[in-house]
Amino acid sequence: MNTALQSTEQREQLRIKSAELIKRDVQRDQLFKFGTASFACLVFVLLVSAAGAMFWGGREAFAKFGFDFITSSVWDPPAGQFGALAAISGTLFSSLLALAIAVPVSFGIAMFLTELAPYWVRKPIGMAIELLAGIPSIVYGMWGLFVLVPFLGEHVYPWLNEHGSTWPVIGKFFEGPPIGVGMGAAGLILAVMIIPYIAAVMRDVFATVPNRLKESAYALGSTTSEVMLYIVLPHTKAAVVGAILLGLGRALGETMAVAFVVGNAHVMGFSLLEPATTISATIANEFGEASDPLHVSALLATGSLLFVLTSLVLIAANLMLAQLRKREGS
Repeated sequence: MNTALQSTEQREQLRIKSAELIKRDVQRDQLFKFGTASFACLVFVLLVSAAGAMFWGGREAFAKFGFDFITSSVWDPPAGQFGALAAISGTLFSSLLALAIAVPVSFGIAMFLTELAPYWVRKPIGMAIELLAGIPSIVYGMWGLFVLVPFLGEHVYPWLNEHGSTWPVIGKFFEGPPIGVGMGAAGLILAVMIIPYIAAVMRDVFATVPNRLKESAYALGSTTSEVMLYIVLPHTKAAVVGAILLGLGRALGETMAVAFVVGNAHVMGFSLLEPATTISATIANEFGEASDPLHVSALLATGSLLFVLTSLVLIAANLMLAQLRKREGS
């Protein structure tokens, strides 16, 4: 009888202890979910706060100039006239130029590291790419100003101005004073800066392609270039597009490196040799000296436009990736 009672009491104690443990685990799980949800919400709070601060700070410029602030290229602080079209076009042009240079180079690097390079070479080059991604932008800017710009001004731009300006269709891209600074130098600096990001992502996604697919293609007589174009790229196209758009987002927001070499001239044009400007370079160069409230508001308004441009790029990236995944599923 006593043994039965003791067994009943022990089972009851185990049940109570088990219930307490389950309750404690549930509470900890709820606390964990609340903490992670708070961190996720913090991202949106910071994003909305930053965007709100930029738009609120630029409200005076938007109110005074309206839509002309986006369509006008006149930027004259002493006269109180501000138009961001030159900065917007410079931002887009320099970023697209950087992509045109960086994407083929990054693809070649990734292809070499995954398919052609000996194993003892892959790790050092991979580490070098990662180190390039960690170099501060101010260092790139100083290298561009003291090394790249003099080289372009002495050896490249004079030849392009003399010969390239006479080429049909694309000749207008090589017109202008061959002084070294300009949109071409900015595009080259941005290309060097985003190559590590694009190349590293491409290398990683190319390495995830199953070997049996590539070996099957090689067994059928395909060359390395054919395997990359018809096997690897279709298998990783969504990730490759994501890597390219990641580089584009990086290029759109770059500040100091571009400010050193772009020339900082508020002019409209598509010449690689002429000085120009970007949104971020304009803000970096003028914000410290802006004393007029309208000037400060115009700079904040251009910052809000850069925020919108970056957001549109990210939205387009997500839509494109979703479309690619949908096609892969179908």
